[in-house]
Amino acid sequence: MARYTAKQAETRAEEVALVDERGETTWGELDRRVNQLIHAMRAAGLEATDAIAIFAGNSREYYEIMAAAGHAGIVYVPVNWHFTAEELQYVVDDAGCKMLFVEDQFLPVAEPVVQINGNAVPRISIRSSAPGFTPYEDFLAGGDTSEPEDQSLGGPMFYTSGTTGRPKGVRSSTFGQVVPLEVLEMMGAGLGGMLSIPPTGRTFICGPVYHSAQWAFSFLPMMTGSQIVMRHKFDAADALKVIDDFKITNTHLVPTQFSRMLKTDDVAKQGFDGSSLEVVWHGAAPCPPEVKRQMIEWWGPVINEYYGSTEGSIVTTATAADWQDRPGTVGKPSAMVEIYIIGEDRKPVPQGESGEIYVKNLMGTDFEYHNEPEKTADAHLEPGVFTFGDIGYFDADGYLYLSDRKIDMIISGGVNIYPAEIEGVLATHPSVVDVAVFGIPNEEFGEEVKAAVQLAAGVDAGPAVTDDLIAFCREHLAGYKAPKSIDFVTDMPRHETGKLYKRKLRDPYWENTGRAI
Repeated sequence: MARYTAKQAETRAEEVALVDERGETTWGELDRRVNQLIHAMRAAGLEATDAIAIFAGNSREYYEIMAAAGHAGIVYVPVNWHFTAEELQYVVDDAGCKMLFVEDQFLPVAEPVVQINGNAVPRISIRSSAPGFTPYEDFLAGGDTSEPEDQSLGGPMFYTSGTTGRPKGVRSSTFGQVVPLEVLEMMGAGLGGMLSIPPTGRTFICGPVYHSAQWAFSFLPMMTGSQIVMRHKFDAADALKVIDDFKITNTHLVPTQFSRMLKTDDVAKQGFDGSSLEVVWHGAAPCPPEVKRQMIEWWGPVINEYYGSTEGSIVTTATAADWQDRPGTVGKPSAMVEIYIIGEDRKPVPQGESGEIYVKNLMGTDFEYHNEPEKTADAHLEPGVFTFGDIGYFDADGYLYLSDRKIDMIISGGVNIYPAEIEGVLATHPSVVDVAVFGIPNEEFGEEVKAAVQLAAGVDAGPAVTDDLIAFCREHLAGYKAPKSIDFVTDMPRHETGKLYKRKLRDPYWENTGRAI
């Protein structure tokens, strides 16, 4: 088959590979279904380096599609399931997708997306039938189960919210070209080794697989033989039960999930064993120190942290002991990267001083923002040396600390939110003269979205206009991007050149919090 699931099917055909709320799939079944999908996609005209989109929740079918594309050289775009039809249409057009897979619960959003870049494309409905969509099982049945020829490496192109407007596709240099399939095994083995993930363990994913971290911490372990147990949405008590019931060995969590687990009822907490856990990784957002201390006290030294991004994967790691010895550190660089701290003069700064963090992958991998050459250039110091936009410093022992964020970004519940996209929507509302969006502290989510708005003459500030503006955002953007609250200002703090001093609006909310991000 698709070579890497075939390895498991040869010796573990009757063992369970995938588990979701609706059922289980064995390695033997997964092997056959992925073969069928590859043949069906090829019969529909898809070729290596073509792109498809997946608009679905965490499900067994999602992993089948990714595995098939990953062995057929096809680029797959995991689309945020919170997106509106407008946002979905933009992403599939920008990526040039030639097929769209949609799960039943998201069909109402996807139904208006009938063309991509003006061309009709096949639309496949997962676990449902609807006019204009081919049912997934019918589509799959159109492909035979024989092992496909000419396998090559395909992979994801994740879309991040845009710093200057619309979401931007992050295209890795590893994907989007014909690459030997062996690279996939190297990636899976390399990640597993670096992160101490057992190759034939049991992985729990309870965050959205459209996020690059959730993908890396589940799909790559699956390709080396790990069983994947998934939930579409996170529930703290259920997550604790799943870890024990399935004897989970490894999982990826974000600080918000830690916080919710700590706050779950005493019965669920006291009944939790957790002895099967070998390693728990967290990242994607800064973790409040007290939350992390309580998790280590509860679960022990299995709690580990990493720092990375969609653009550059994982670049540092910190064990529980590292963090306890050096509170606040995100760890030391992995063996696969070099990290440079660069000042405003674009030269390295002395140890202990803060500067912009730049990364070089020693394996030679790089990235570009799809269809955005200027944005790609702005993120690079030189070819192969790039930044995520964070500010930090090294201590005398080579441990990295984050001190600020250069780019205008909010991280809420582990999700990146770029204010420019929200500002672009609010600026079109007839009641708005000027607008600024920024993050303010939130105990559970780390940050929440706040907007400051200068209203047009004759428009009175108050609850009615607040509700109207928030509802307007929700019409055009995924709900999590909408402001949670709005401040009304008489004049925006702008320089005569037009530059907005957003920190004058943002900083008062962060005073006395002990942190800047």
